[in-house]
Amino acid sequence: MKEKVVLAYSGGLDTTAIISWLKENFDYEVICVCIDCGQDEELDGLNERAISCGASKLYIEDVVDELCEDFIMPCVKAHAIYENKYLLGTSMARPLIAKRLVEIARKEGASAICHGATGKGNDQIRFELGIKALAPDIKIIAAWRSDKWTLDSRQSEIDYCREHGITLPFSADSSYSRDRNIWHISHEGLELEDPACAPNYDHLLVLGVTPEKAPDEGENVTMTFEKGVPTSINGKQMKVADIIRELNRLGGKHGIGIVDIVENRVVGMKSRGVYETPGGTILYEAHQQLEELILDRETTEMKLNMGNKLAQICYEGKWFTPLREAVCAFIDKTQEYVTGEVKFKLYKGNIIKQGTTSPNSLYDEDIASFTTGDLYDHHDAEGFINLFGLSTKVRALKLNK
Repeated sequence: MKEKVVLAYSGGLDTTAIISWLKENFDYEVICVCIDCGQDEELDGLNERAISCGASKLYIEDVVDELCEDFIMPCVKAHAIYENKYLLGTSMARPLIAKRLVEIARKEGASAICHGATGKGNDQIRFELGIKALAPDIKIIAAWRSDKWTLDSRQSEIDYCREHGITLPFSADSSYSRDRNIWHISHEGLELEDPACAPNYDHLLVLGVTPEKAPDEGENVTMTFEKGVPTSINGKQMKVADIIRELNRLGGKHGIGIVDIVENRVVGMKSRGVYETPGGTILYEAHQQLEELILDRETTEMKLNMGNKLAQICYEGKWFTPLREAVCAFIDKTQEYVTGEVKFKLYKGNIIKQGTTSPNSLYDEDIASFTTGDLYDHHDAEGFINLFGLSTKVRALKLNK
């Protein structure tokens, strides 16, 4: 019997060519695994495509709920953002994809897992660190880094497919390199490769419109959270995945969540891309709006550091590590009282507060009001300032001498 290899299969040009390449160069039985993270219509016709290209079978694994609840929500609760802009859409999904690839490889008795990530990107790191953490005994084949891989361009891959009798059921024209899931869609390539060029948004956007093309009237939205997790939109209870879908619809309509960023990849180079994360941008903002009422100053300060650390961990593919577990344990502790209602208005790319309430709010109107009340005596501040600024005053006295 032939050895089996599990191929992370998207149905795109790279992984379509890799099926024949694996059979030709390694004589493997190729088992394709497509992880459904919410790509929607991108999954149409995948089974026929994989089998016709030489795969023995195709698994399509729906992991949308697991992605939303176990990978996206920890990042939302932490307010994890990479380099202050990127909401980790691709990064969040990669460890889950690696996890499911390992599970199928074990089920099939496969000796290797293959992926089509390039040698220049972050995904090769994320896939392989995930596989190493969960199945260190399984061989990893990175097609683009293999000495046997001689296809160095999109056109060479197209030619290879034609030579092997593979009919490509999609356009072979140049287009953006995209990654899509329920959380976001990323765009790279074409004019985006030159940071001096403005994005061609009319050609580029998939999930929404620019703020200029958004409706002239804003739209009010009410959300509820329980222990940091969203539970409803406008009074309708929903699971997390459906809340993200509805927020994507609303955010896309109003031009929310379009980010143009030059980011620092793990491998050392800079790359430019445009990310659409309409629902995620709203969810992050709504969650933070609620947290402002509830978390004390010291916890907020530490949580900012932990959020940045989780963003780095996720971006670098180190999800299955003790550090990630420890950071998430801290974050979960901070969320015990993050329960309440958030109101906001969506208007031409903006998320505008309309009021926040929580049974666990630390905001006290009697204390915060300019009107003198029983809970706060203005005279108390004098002694506090004297002690708080004592070292500053002592230093100034010494310098004056």
